[in-house]
Amino acid sequence: MKKLILLGVLLLSACTTVPDGIAPVRGFEAERYLGSWHEIARLDHAFERGLSQVTATYTEREDGLIGVLNRGYQADEGQWQEAQGTAKFVTATNTAHLGVSFFGPFRFSYVVFALDPDYQWAYVTGHNRNYLWLLSRTPQVSAQRRADFIAQARTLGYATEELIWVEQTPVVKESEHASD
Repeated sequence: MKKLILLGVLLLSACTTVPDGIAPVRGFEAERYLGSWHEIARLDHAFERGLSQVTATYTEREDGLIGVLNRGYQADEGQWQEAQGTAKFVTATNTAHLGVSFFGPFRFSYVVFALDPDYQWAYVTGHNRNYLWLLSRTPQVSAQRRADFIAQARTLGYATEELIWVEQTPVVKESEHASD
């Protein structure tokens, strides 16, 4: 619950701008982006601190918005954390620049600035260079994809030495071994 409150506070001060020198993907097809994504890497921020097995699931809603469900495992608490929200396009629906809200009318910038032609991986930023994610349809990516992500992010001015590589392997609890 603490993380969700922190997320709300963060969103109160967030905006839907695009960082200087970053361009959202054009020709974006939201229906192809829908579904589940695994978080492979991120820059640290309070609302995801300590989470592993992080996924983001995007769904089409009847009201025209995109449903957002972020989920991750908090090992030190032994439980899953979830945040539900909505996203809407900031400009055109074929431009990968959305405003995401988890709290009231306040929207946080979500900018896809690189995207696999087959929608298998995405590089995402927020309204400034403090936010950066590598998302994938699979829980692991190749060493080449990691290297490309780091190189492109470094060229754009992100602190790639601070990236967190998200653990995507399910955690086995001791109680699950009790019958062994």
